[in-house]
Amino acid sequence: MKSSQLVAIISRLEAMQQGSADDEVRTRRFEKNGAERGLVSFDPQTETYELEELTNHQKFEFDDIDLIAMEIYDLLDD
Repeated sequence: MKSSQLVAIISRLEAMQQGSADDEVRTRRFEKNGAERGLVSFDPQTETYELEELTNHQKFEFDDIDLIAMEIYDLLDD
């Protein structure tokens, strides 16, 4: 059975929340087959994520980890 991509995405997003004790914004890149698809930032002060779709440079803000995980999944699945 193939492992869940959604679980892997959520694990990466949770790791961003767990970062260091400072209040620095943390970023992660999400890619498919070596091509970057999205850049995610987590701001610990506001507890929000921002997703930038690198193909069209649109930015979206999320305060719910499930919603951003589904959006990243869709971005990587096309």
